[in-house]
Amino acid sequence: MTSRTPGSAQPAVRLEGVVKTFDGVRAVNNLDLLVEQAQVVALLGPNGAGKTTTVEMCEGFVRPDSGRVQVLGLDPIADAGKVRARIGVMLQGGGAYPGSRAGEMLDLVAAYSADPLDPDWLLRSLGLEDSRRTPYRRLSGGQQQRLSLACALVGRPELVFLDEPTAGLDAQARLMVWELIDALRRDGVGVLLTTHVMDEAEELADQLVIIDHGSVVAAGTPSEVTSRGAEGQLRLTAPAGLDLARLTLPDTFRVFESTPGTYLVEGPIDPAVVAAVASWCADLGALIHDIRVDQRSLEDVFLELTGRELRG
Repeated sequence: MTSRTPGSAQPAVRLEGVVKTFDGVRAVNNLDLLVEQAQVVALLGPNGAGKTTTVEMCEGFVRPDSGRVQVLGLDPIADAGKVRARIGVMLQGGGAYPGSRAGEMLDLVAAYSADPLDPDWLLRSLGLEDSRRTPYRRLSGGQQQRLSLACALVGRPELVFLDEPTAGLDAQARLMVWELIDALRRDGVGVLLTTHVMDEAEELADQLVIIDHGSVVAAGTPSEVTSRGAEGQLRLTAPAGLDLARLTLPDTFRVFESTPGTYLVEGPIDPAVVAAVASWCADLGALIHDIRVDQRSLEDVFLELTGRELRG
């Protein structure tokens, strides 16, 4: 994917104590963030949490009020030309000229790069070969997404910013994007990814960073984040409304159906408890869809930290 060798051992992205305020509202509040080279970091948060502002400061489009932002060891505003020559940006809102044809747009972006990938190869790889002469505005939403990804990658970047890269994609295209992100990591490229798809974040990311109201509320590997607060718990997904009275466990255990079809067993979990829960389901003729010990789903953690109310 890339023939470049990063120029130093500097992290791909480093934010320290970054603050940004709009009209008296702090969009980013004393934020620290680190993305190493050859690492995928997923930045998660509800609408209005500060994700877009954080990424725009990294890209050099927004100036922080205070704190330090470094991208590949450089200031993305003071050293904008040097930074933009080494990064790729995929915007959720497209970013192409509406009247340009798909091939023309990619050729134009490639022309700005010193050592671009072959645009024809990239179009074939992203399933856009037959759309080369199609005007951008006539591409489907998924095709526009794939073209935006192609534009972000054609310059062989050392760091890529991906904003909702699989939004609007079908299952095949989504898998292809996942494989591309994995290839970028193998080639030593840093990736800062924003997504609302929890299983995508768990699957792709080396590190998760959940922010809310501009501040980090959780960070770590997917395993670290989902295991916090889940000690001594067994979570089970099965048909809703199972008879809990028929599950025989010591009185020290607490068992309840937290949401329809999701059951929580709290207590000292050992192999015998797991076997008892499996036997209970078997006796009821209920198929277990998912079982987790000392671990919650990322969605559970996300909702606990950021709340369940809709955000404007």
